[in-house]
Amino acid sequence: MQKRKLGNSGLEVSALGLGCMGMSFAYGPPADRQEMIALIRTAVERGITFFDTAEVYGPFTNEELVGEALAPVRRQVVIATKFGFDIDPETGKQRGLNSRPAHIRQVVDASLKRLKTDVIDLLYQHRVDPQVPIEEVAGTVKDLVRAGKVKHFGLSEAGAKTIRRAHAVQPVAALQSEYSLWWREPEAEILPTLEELGIGFVPFSPLGKGFLTGAIDANTTFASTDFRNIVPRFTPEARRANQALVDRIREIATRKQVTPAQIAIAWLLAQKPWIVPIPGTTKQNRLEENIGAAGISLTADDLQAIDRALSKVAVQGDRYPEQMQRMVDR
Repeated sequence: MQKRKLGNSGLEVSALGLGCMGMSFAYGPPADRQEMIALIRTAVERGITFFDTAEVYGPFTNEELVGEALAPVRRQVVIATKFGFDIDPETGKQRGLNSRPAHIRQVVDASLKRLKTDVIDLLYQHRVDPQVPIEEVAGTVKDLVRAGKVKHFGLSEAGAKTIRRAHAVQPVAALQSEYSLWWREPEAEILPTLEELGIGFVPFSPLGKGFLTGAIDANTTFASTDFRNIVPRFTPEARRANQALVDRIREIATRKQVTPAQIAIAWLLAQKPWIVPIPGTTKQNRLEENIGAAGISLTADDLQAIDRALSKVAVQGDRYPEQMQRMVDR
């Protein structure tokens, strides 16, 4: 597995990370804990050094899972986690956003315990809190860096202006936001800003929450607790319309003798050398498939062919339901 540096931060990670959220949260019932520990450890053996979690995944259980899985190899890996939600400790329900300095410090101390570590390699603000100036947030993380509890600062789903304001107080190592063959909005303003400031980019949902693998169609049913049930882009009508996108990707993948998922990941890796996607999975065969994408080279001609093919398809449906979309900073 090749390594990449996240911008100018000096933070070096495997070219592909592993998003761990779906092991505990969001995509139906939690997977078997021991199987997920084994999967994470297999990822380490296969060269992945970058693991993504958050307190809100579960909540709390995903950090515990990642902490246990990586404890034997802690110094070989980079763990990223996130703060920013107000979570009821009794019920686990989200009560909105909370990036007040005292809350950040409290969350970090709790995350350190769950992750079985003395330092968080990359600490993201999960969503921008409009009630707390980003300078206060960045200043609090700066203090945590000085205290040795955090190594690097990150933002998630932050807009260009917010990124600049935060970066002026405490250097931002990475931005995590959605980016894929079916969500290319970051290309307009975010990618140029990151390049200018020397900030790495960590795309989540690089496989379109599974849709770009080709394994989901209009007839697919999801578990009752799977949040794709409330995502506009995953209504049966939208899936039927968006199948055209997957069909185009599959044609290109067939020509290259790879899978649609591998084309989607290889395309992201080809965009910039400081982009590190974090596809998530609960399956060994999908992990191997995703890792295989890191070895695929797409030429300039390949990339142009992909752009031409996909430009003919208009993706249907918003990527978030309205209440989640309101939390995305612009």
